[in-house]
Amino acid sequence: MAVRVTVCERPDGTFEIYLNEEARELVVRELQRLDKSWDHFHLDHFEDAGMEFATDVPLRATPYNEGDKVFKSGKVLLRPDDWDAEHFPHVMPRA
Repeated sequence: MAVRVTVCERPDGTFEIYLNEEARELVVRELQRLDKSWDHFHLDHFEDAGMEFATDVPLRATPYNEGDKVFKSGKVLLRPDDWDAEHFPHVMPRA
């Protein structure tokens, strides 16, 4: 079976990710690859005018529910504490 991932926002603002077993395996593999030398991966709609293109995690654009806003692209970023402490200290918890 092909990888199926749909990322959406419900009308009430809830964020949901729908995925099949193959997609779960791919997402877990991509998450486990993240480190300071490979700090992100992309999620992109896998069709552009009927043509497929390479992406780390392909996204589907068909919503599961009426009213869902489907995301066609995104990125997952690893943010080590030492990086954020230096570059984005405002996101770090106060001591």
